Amino acid sequence: MSIREERKQQSRQAIMDAVLQLSSAGRAFSSISLREISRQIGLVPTAFYRHFQDMDELGLDLVDQVALHIKGILYQLGQAYLYQPDAQTEKALTLFFKSVDQHPQQWIFLIAERWGGSTILRQAIAREIDFLIEDLANDLQRVESVQHFQHAEDFHILANILINLSLNWAMSWIGLERQFEAEKLPEQQQRFIQQTITQVHLLFRGICHWQRPQPVAD
Repeated sequence: MSIREERKQQSRQAIMDAVLQLSSAGRAFSSISLREISRQIGLVPTAFYRHFQDMDELGLDLVDQVALHIKGILYQLGQAYLYQPDAQTEKALTLFFKSVDQHPQQWIFLIAERWGGSTILRQAIAREIDFLIEDLANDLQRVESVQHFQHAEDFHILANILINLSLNWAMSWIGLERQFEAEKLPEQQQRFIQQTITQVHLLFRGICHWQRPQPVAD
């Protein structure tokens, strides 16, 4: 990559990072203007169009980037837990929350805009979450503890539960830092990890005994 191309890529990423920062501060994407982004990163507004056709294209590219990051994190979580004994649950979840700490802005953006004011972003995020669910449902079919499942729909339903749990865990974890003072935060975080471990164990204990109800005859 040439120096010019590298600088262009850095400028493009700076625009996307500015949106993530504003989102983390509580701003909805639909309320963010091109001029506001340009001011924040010291870019003339016309330079924006060297990277994006409009704000919608910026939002969609940002959804793609964030979804790819979160997909990688969830894949690692799945590898660490779904294919390991229960003893690995705490380790897997601790690593998951550390990854959330490292990049909280991506999670905040995706979760906030999932129900945000931009229809285009809501639809794009819904598609990405559907892809995550579909990928996980396929992975679950190779997991020993759910081999008794006889219907593909059951794998999809379980994957839906796990993905939505992960999103809820991430947002709740981020919220702890905003709710508690620094000296109380580690205790609250450890308590939250123990709660998530209990949720996972309860869920998979139930899964081990799952049998799809027989249809009721008319």
